[in-house]
Amino acid sequence: MLLFSCKILTSLNLSLVFCLFVINNAVITISTATEFDFGTLTLASLKLLGDAHMNNGSVRLTRDVTVPYDGAGKALYSKPVRFRLPGTHTPASFSTFFSFSITNLNPSSIGAGLAFVITPDGEQVGSAGGSLGLLDEKGAGLGFVAVEFDTLMDVEFSDINGNHVGLDLNSMVSTEVDNLDTINVDLKSGDLVNSWIEYDGLTRAFNISVSYSNLKPKVPILSFTLDLDQYVNDFMYVGFSGSTQGSTEIHSIEWWSFSSSFESNSGTGSGSAPPPPTASLMNPTANSVKSPPPSLAPSGSSTTQKSSKSSSCHNQLCKQGAGAVAGVVTASAFFAIFAGVLIWFFSKRYKHVKKSESFTSDIIRMPKEFSYRELRSATKCFNANRIIGHGAFGTVYKGILPQNGDIIAVKRCSHNSQGKDEFLSELSIIGTLRHRNLVRLQGWCHEKGEILLVYDLMPNGSLDKALFEARSPLPWPHRSKILLGVASALAYLHQECENQVIHRDVKTSNIMLDEGFNARLGDFGLARQVEHDKSPDATVAAGTMGYLAPEYLLTGRATEKTDVFSYGAVVLEVASGRRPIEKEITGVGKVGVASNLVEWVWSLHREGRLLTAADARLEGQFDEAEMRRVLLVGLACSHPDPLARPTMRGVVQMLVGEAEVPIVPRAKPSMTFSTSHLLLSLQDSVSDCNGMITLSSSSSENDFIHGDHLV
Repeated sequence: MLLFSCKILTSLNLSLVFCLFVINNAVITISTATEFDFGTLTLASLKLLGDAHMNNGSVRLTRDVTVPYDGAGKALYSKPVRFRLPGTHTPASFSTFFSFSITNLNPSSIGAGLAFVITPDGEQVGSAGGSLGLLDEKGAGLGFVAVEFDTLMDVEFSDINGNHVGLDLNSMVSTEVDNLDTINVDLKSGDLVNSWIEYDGLTRAFNISVSYSNLKPKVPILSFTLDLDQYVNDFMYVGFSGSTQGSTEIHSIEWWSFSSSFESNSGTGSGSAPPPPTASLMNPTANSVKSPPPSLAPSGSSTTQKSSKSSSCHNQLCKQGAGAVAGVVTASAFFAIFAGVLIWFFSKRYKHVKKSESFTSDIIRMPKEFSYRELRSATKCFNANRIIGHGAFGTVYKGILPQNGDIIAVKRCSHNSQGKDEFLSELSIIGTLRHRNLVRLQGWCHEKGEILLVYDLMPNGSLDKALFEARSPLPWPHRSKILLGVASALAYLHQECENQVIHRDVKTSNIMLDEGFNARLGDFGLARQVEHDKSPDATVAAGTMGYLAPEYLLTGRATEKTDVFSYGAVVLEVASGRRPIEKEITGVGKVGVASNLVEWVWSLHREGRLLTAADARLEGQFDEAEMRRVLLVGLACSHPDPLARPTMRGVVQMLVGEAEVPIVPRAKPSMTFSTSHLLLSLQDSVSDCNGMITLSSSSSENDFIHGDHLV
């Protein structure tokens, strides 16, 4: 009897242990699964760090400022997510879907981008610039896994271009990377971009998909295997990190859903990110982050709302039979649709005629008009392999005209209103200009909603690539000829045109080189025409940091003297082989503070060692008197006081030896402005000053920013 009782107790104990084991596993499975989206998140569910903030239901990672600055921000889910099982270190499967946009208040100043990040730290924000807020000030990683969406080619991180997606494992040098141009996605377009990131903990498959469409592409842009357990802790934070690098980029997360579990994605599908909910499922009283984007919300949401509103009926249609109601509704719908079609047809026709007439009147004096079919054929249907660069407001393709075999450069307008406006500005200005040192506009095309500009293709590319990416250093005779050519072009724009043209974006990447290394100044997307002896209007500062005159940043008024300052930066860059703003490398190979080229050259001038600024790669192969004259011209053009800067006609005379270089003070003068220089309204001035104060407080020095604009 006792033995029988023991057996019963043993069986009960085993059953109890088994039940507890099953329950425990179930609890672990439930507790380790995470699922959320923007519809269910509350403000308390998000950690907004650094510059990150909310704006009309979107999460913005960087500030909305019109003055280029360096900043970084993070937005993280407030609760850590389990990414490894205790003991076994089995990695979790996860899936996330998010929609984001990258817009720019100043399209000519780009950089740096944003990233979906898995990080062990939920409190710190890394440094600004190309590190996307993921690296600390010493350049060390914080133990992260990130999928970056980069808008600037940073040589320091071996970037392939300024429009790519990559996987970063505790380093900004991507282990997996691909060019987004191959799928016709432009991160800088300002359009909504969708991304799907999926990881299967069982198969270790990692897939990244990107598209403008709401439908996930059948083939991911990146697909590889990864032992995620080697790069994550048991618990990690998930979210987004973004930064600017001397730019006005705004990084917005419009929608985000995330799901993780310890089941295989491929088996049950439990790891797929939840879809955007309908409006009826949202809780308006829960302070939810936002409703789904209109393009993603199912159409049934509107139906649900309408049906609830019409549940109580008081009109005569409700009191009649179903047939009468159906008949009236059908007839009404028919006439409404018919009237709508007529209105749409005539309005479209009117708008098309109006736009065509307006556009034609703007370019009546322009060069040849090309057909869309002709340029489409020349660029192989605008094949991504034909892309040779990105201008301020469009993409540049190499083309070969089928009728004569001429090689051309075709600039395709960005698909936004600002891009089209800037294209029209460029077209209306450069189409009337004729100078040997300006990029020649061959023609234009305006068909099928596209605006295309056709230029001569410059076989030797841009000056910045010749200076910094060529295998051998650019010889000094070429450099001096290039500087003289650019000075001649600016003198023509400032003093010899019917209307004065202020370029506003003079920099080495906008200077093209023909087969004889003659300079051709291009990219007139930011240029403005002004009548001679008439003051220009104040606008938001446009251009690239390092080339912008100090008074232009403060007042927003571009004059010929702001172009002279930009030219001075180009002169010093060409003579020294150093960028206007670049990061200094310390003795241990770490990136230090940013170095300002003008300050450095002026310090050498103060010490009586001006020739030390000459590019060491030239190995002394230059005339010292000519080099000294060029460096002094560069400093004279970089004078803080715009009234003390020479004219471009005077610069040409100095470079050819027809005029003496003005006396350049040994110590750099301090920046002073008379009241006549402060041309903005009080409100605009305060706004711009606040932006500059923010800039100085967020970073002691500006990080290197290098534009990638062509033509």
